[in-house]
Amino acid sequence: MLKGLGQLGDMAGMMKKAKEMQTRMAEMQDNLGSITVVGESGAGLVRATATAKGELTALEIDPSIFNPDEKEVVEDLILAAIKEAQTRAAERGQEEMKRITEGLGLPADFKLPF
Repeated sequence: MLKGLGQLGDMAGMMKKAKEMQTRMAEMQDNLGSITVVGESGAGLVRATATAKGELTALEIDPSIFNPDEKEVVEDLILAAIKEAQTRAAERGQEEMKRITEGLGLPADFKLPF
């Protein structure tokens, strides 16, 4: 369609890809809110669930760990589970981003400004 226009044809193609990427990014952001990941600590005694956006949605604690003398241990287990859930959320978000950039023919290490 724009073959005879040289550089303008390339620009039109780039604009089309940019619009497509913008649409896919919006879809991905919506999807990240519905994807959940789980982080565990203490061999599953504490489990933190988060969305792939990193929003903590649930925290499960096995009642067997509630010993007043081990308060610091319980706090450490809770923090460890939350941190693992956040790490997994970030990794999942990166995986989703990689799928989008590969689908558009962009290099695997392409970094978006957001």
